[in-house]
Amino acid sequence: MTLDDTDMALLKLLQTDASQPTSQLGRKLGLSQPATWRRIKALRDAGVLSGQRLRLNAEALGFGVTVFLGVKLAAKGRVSLEDFERSVTAIREVQTVEHVLGLYDYRLRVVARDLADFERVLRRRIMTLPGVGNVEANVLLSEERRPGPI
Repeated sequence: MTLDDTDMALLKLLQTDASQPTSQLGRKLGLSQPATWRRIKALRDAGVLSGQRLRLNAEALGFGVTVFLGVKLAAKGRVSLEDFERSVTAIREVQTVEHVLGLYDYRLRVVARDLADFERVLRRRIMTLPGVGNVEANVLLSEERRPGPI
């Protein structure tokens, strides 16, 4: 699918707030509601848009600390990547699991109520997972959300 300027503007608007009605999006783009709906449908059908997510405010839910963990598996031959992934995704504090290339095998985003809670999750849940070797933690100080490459 070749994206034109209107498609790109529509994607920017949807990144900002995907809950906007198509009539409102159309007004912002100078399109009718049906034309806007057809463009969104075409973007979905082409795989450019996939799903819709609601972003929860972790801090408002009582999770005041976010930590990024780099996890190096101790022995790849003894534990499968699938076993590690299945185990780590069962931990509710682990928000994302990314298999990466580089110094670490995985990058995890972990939320906790405070540093003591994070230490508990790290010691009792993450460090006991199959195959975990080296772990490096980076505490998130601030975050700026950028809308993406568009």
